[in-house]
Amino acid sequence: MTTLTGFLNVILQGLGLAGLATAVGGVAYALLVLRPFDAPSRLRSLAVGRCLTLVAAGGLVLAAAQALILGLQPLALADETGALRLRAFFSTAFAQAGLARIALGITLAVAALLLRRKPGARAGWWVMGAIALFIGANSAWLSHAMGRLENRSILMALEVFHQVAAAVWVGGLIHLVAFSLLRREPAEEAVASAVVARFSPLALACVGGLAAAGVALSFFYVDSFEGLFGTGYGVMILTKVVVLAGALVLAWLNLLVARRVRRRGGAVPPSLWWFVEAEVGLGVTLLLAAAALTSLPVAADVREDRGTLAEVGARFVPKVPAFSTPRIEDLLATAAPITDALAERKRQEYQWSEFNHHVAGLFVFVMGLLAIVEGFRWARWARHWPLLFLGLAAFLFVRNDPRAWPLGPAGFWETMRLPDVLQHRLAVALIVALALFEWAVRAGRLRARGWAYVFPLLCAAGGALLLTHSHALFNLKAEFLTEVTHSPLGVLGVFAGWARWLELRLPAPDNRKPGRVWAVAFVLVGALLLFYREG
Repeated sequence: MTTLTGFLNVILQGLGLAGLATAVGGVAYALLVLRPFDAPSRLRSLAVGRCLTLVAAGGLVLAAAQALILGLQPLALADETGALRLRAFFSTAFAQAGLARIALGITLAVAALLLRRKPGARAGWWVMGAIALFIGANSAWLSHAMGRLENRSILMALEVFHQVAAAVWVGGLIHLVAFSLLRREPAEEAVASAVVARFSPLALACVGGLAAAGVALSFFYVDSFEGLFGTGYGVMILTKVVVLAGALVLAWLNLLVARRVRRRGGAVPPSLWWFVEAEVGLGVTLLLAAAALTSLPVAADVREDRGTLAEVGARFVPKVPAFSTPRIEDLLATAAPITDALAERKRQEYQWSEFNHHVAGLFVFVMGLLAIVEGFRWARWARHWPLLFLGLAAFLFVRNDPRAWPLGPAGFWETMRLPDVLQHRLAVALIVALALFEWAVRAGRLRARGWAYVFPLLCAAGGALLLTHSHALFNLKAEFLTEVTHSPLGVLGVFAGWARWLELRLPAPDNRKPGRVWAVAFVLVGALLLFYREG
């Protein structure tokens, strides 16, 4: 599989998992939380209709993502002559399971749209429930479990349980946010309180189930601490654990609120809905991390190319940044053409990359400090810190890929087909957007409240995108050690984005803590970049 195909495959897998959660999780949410057969009301009728619309959309997204994945695979497996061997590919269990998922996704979407016409039809709901169960079972044939020779049945069952539990939890959160947007009248708060009270134990059970299944799967897929800390698969599992822990903090806060509402009655406080919004963001990040796992060999299969605990730990030991860089002429004289994705990287390329990370870290570190200082009354001038993003973007645009335009011989459009170059340029575009929107908001140039949410969303998206970042895999161990810092950087970016979101949503003084969290996250990102090393 080429690096471009691998990158697109991860994105499509993540999109498919989001569709799976919205569709399958939506069916469970409707039957167990909304309870469409209960006494009708304006809010319940609207909520059921919107739920069915989202289930249909999720089913179609699931089918479309899977169709594109199946379209990419023959291209990745083409032989040297370019022959696609379509008949051989579509005779595999993976392809047939993919075709079944497409059919099931479309069927679920059609069933949901038909049920919208008569949402009280019990037979229609049971049909949708059956289709959702088939989609969940289908996950087993598209997982790592199918590639195992031992304990395959156990692993397939665990994979199904793990994915369905995650889908019901994250999908339920998505539908809960959609439900919160429908509330209009004070009299409807009783229905809202009942929905929250029913969803809370369901979410708790799902999180417990997916965690238990995840631990069980790790015993089969990760055979040691070195496998956990010294392989890309193991580090991505750790990434999921950290993001899940952040989501559980928000879930715990909401659980306390839900219990208080259930005991005392009354309206659901707005803070619960805002915490759910942030929890959705972390849940979707978990799905993207799970998609990244599908592109990695399981840790138990990586033996010779593992990083040792000492080698991994050395990447996080603070050191004095080296603000020196090789000349572009020396780098181009030794480096392979940029289109050679399997070429072994040279010493000058590592030095060039380290310099880039150190300078970027200086920018981010200073911005994080200024964001903290901005909170003091005497430092209102510090609100202009987002303008430093423009300097960072200009620096990275020129230096990110020295073998590509504007420094190297490879043309701009030619290199847009290379996934690492494409990711770098997307990151630069994100940085420019961060600068313009956040500065305009803080300087009062954009007064509409909606503009303030651009920064946290882009920040969270950039962190999530970093979790999919990958260089060439000519030397698996060397590339793993190069990229092992990407996961903590991505997680900090995601946390910073959703903490800033909560700072904007929560009233003062409750928003002070999330405000400090995202600013400190920025400082930590800068520190990691300043200590970055590749050699």
